Amino acid sequence: MRLTSKGQVTIPQAIREELGLLAGTEVEFDVDGDAVRITKATRPAGGGRGRRITDHLKGKGNRRFTTAQLMRLMRA
Repeated sequence: MRLTSKGQVTIPQAIREELGLLAGTEVEFDVDGDAVRITKATRPAGGGRGRRITDHLKGKGNRRFTTAQLMRLMRA
């Protein structure tokens, strides 16, 4: 592996698949002497993708719908 000028490195596909590392997965880095350990983050930073999306959308709606109306819209 070679480090890019931006400090990036590609994790080999076999390792990503074995550990379940998908695009957008939060990881943590730990330094141990002259080695670095990469692990899945136990708690995603910022609450995860879903939390960031809902936080972004809060207060943006300008119409009120009943549940029945929303279901009709989604099924249409």
